[in-house]
Amino acid sequence: MNKNEQFIITINRELGSGGRSIGEKLAKTLNVPFFDKALVKALRDKYNLTIEEIEKLKGKKVSWWNDIVRGIQPFYNAAKEHYYKEPEEITSGEIFRTESQILKEIGEKESCVIAGRSGFFIFRDHPNHISILIQAPMEYRINRLMTKYNKTREESIKSIQEVDTWRENYIKRNTNTSRYDARNYDLVINMEDLTEDNAVELILDFIDKTNSL
Repeated sequence: MNKNEQFIITINRELGSGGRSIGEKLAKTLNVPFFDKALVKALRDKYNLTIEEIEKLKGKKVSWWNDIVRGIQPFYNAAKEHYYKEPEEITSGEIFRTESQILKEIGEKESCVIAGRSGFFIFRDHPNHISILIQAPMEYRINRLMTKYNKTREESIKSIQEVDTWRENYIKRNTNTSRYDARNYDLVINMEDLTEDNAVELILDFIDKTNSL
């Protein structure tokens, strides 16, 4: 990946692995925007976006997308902490297509880091894209959920099992592949014995090495 050209970094992650926080830190280090499922959902819901509506907006104003993304930020900031404590929603094929189009619009405008939402699949043919999977042992994930969201051990295990099943079914249903298939990623990181900062350093080192090839 060439950092000197417009790029996209997509991060898929297991619940409780710290992947979202790693994505935010990576984006901050690279000085690019960070987008995740909560922002995509907020965009879709607040503006009632469909593929047809996106096309209409594109025809009306050249800068429409930047205006919409920037305009949603206060709403997103206020809602995201609540959103992350809610269960995953069941996503229809039409919603998947709309959210994919939203991400493609984001990717066309600027370099960015995107967490979740099948980014590895949506941008698989992008010429300047790297795809990353963040994993962690079960105990690591349980302890992180207990600490971050003040859940009991039993609640944490239940959340992990439910979200793992939901995300795998979501990926299989909409992409005909598995999110655990390492062939979908350029880099897979196991967070055991690593900090979030360690993971960011590994990713940056990987980018630098691939850029020098």
